[in-house]
Amino acid sequence: MRYGQGVVLCLVAGSIWSLMGLGLRQIEGASVWAILFWRSLGMIPVLMAFLWWTSCGRPLASIRAVGVAGVLGGLGLVFAFAGAIYAFQTTTVANALLFFAASPFVAAVLGRIVLREAVRPATWVAIGIAVFGILIMVRDGLDTGAFVGNMAALLSAAGFGTFSVVLRWGRVGDMLPAVLLGGVFSAIVAAAVLVVQGAVIVVSVHDMGVALAIGAFVVALGLVLFTLGSRVVPAAELTLLSLIEVLLGPIWVWLFLGETASGNTLIGGSVLLAAVLLNGLAGAARKSAEGVADRSVP
Repeated sequence: MRYGQGVVLCLVAGSIWSLMGLGLRQIEGASVWAILFWRSLGMIPVLMAFLWWTSCGRPLASIRAVGVAGVLGGLGLVFAFAGAIYAFQTTTVANALLFFAASPFVAAVLGRIVLREAVRPATWVAIGIAVFGILIMVRDGLDTGAFVGNMAALLSAAGFGTFSVVLRWGRVGDMLPAVLLGGVFSAIVAAAVLVVQGAVIVVSVHDMGVALAIGAFVVALGLVLFTLGSRVVPAAELTLLSLIEVLLGPIWVWLFLGETASGNTLIGGSVLLAAVLLNGLAGAARKSAEGVADRSVP
């Protein structure tokens, strides 16, 4: 695969993911845990089929290869998935997606604390800018009654950041088996919570169909395309390409549902996106400089 093809695949993946908020807005009455259960069931067959293909018919070997790190990462995704669904249901799509964009910074801080990884000065500057933007949006949540939803979005970002750090700790090269485990764990946890609550797992045909479709075609298909593209696109550039989800998500709900973001969300979100862009551009420039230096060595 060429670099340009990888970029296109990552952009298409981000565009597909941007439909998440619009899709969840179509849910009529299912709870967060019921949505998580059926969405996870939609994810699992698609991811298993892709693993079957990439592993030449040995998906279980790929799953075993991720080891303890894959299991821990999958557990982290339970919080990420559940927090994301709750956030989309209780705050605006723009708010939720902008908070999700902070996950690379969460991963950087956790990597520094847990793995003793060095954090570039430019990333520390970006983190400071991002925190300022987040504080603006959190304050807006207090004013609009969406504070809990904003906190759920931050929990989701922390879950994704934890997933990233755990995979680096375990030196896991292929994230997809861990994501599959995350889907399995999410279905189990969601079913257990519904049983404890005395709630029904079987929801309306409409809600079940929407949740299954989101799992199969939005989450899983996007992951497959992103995984393929990420094999030829540097990590720093992946951060920038993933912003297409943040940019398109609010547009879909505005066009089809008339949902708009508040002034503070736009201000804080702009500050946060500027931080992400700064960090991504700095990382891309550093990688480019390292590549030039490597080529100049005889």
